[in-house]
Amino acid sequence: MREMAKYQKLGRDSSARKALFRAVVTALFEKERIETTEGKAKAVQPIAEEMITLAKRGDLHARRQALAYIYDESVVTKLFNQIAPRYADRNGGYTRVIRTGVRKGDAAPMAILELV
Repeated sequence: MREMAKYQKLGRDSSARKALFRAVVTALFEKERIETTEGKAKAVQPIAEEMITLAKRGDLHARRQALAYIYDESVVTKLFNQIAPRYADRNGGYTRVIRTGVRKGDAAPMAILELV
């Protein structure tokens, strides 16, 4: 039997995939709710939760780790000052994926990725 893939490649090489994930995570924390394909939403969800966990820690090293991943410094400031305090008493499950149907042009399954 074939081995299952551990993650989705999304039709991209590793550098393009990493850039895509960084852009989607930055947009999620900037807008707090984004619509994307279901595969991208499922792939980005653990990364976004990890960033919120870093922000909950709140120390300088965590901030620098978040700055190394998220493109915009103002988004990191928002993550640490506004988003993380909301989840201070929550142990995970900071994001939700809601399936919304298919995209009209290519019938790709779409989903909304939002902060809980």
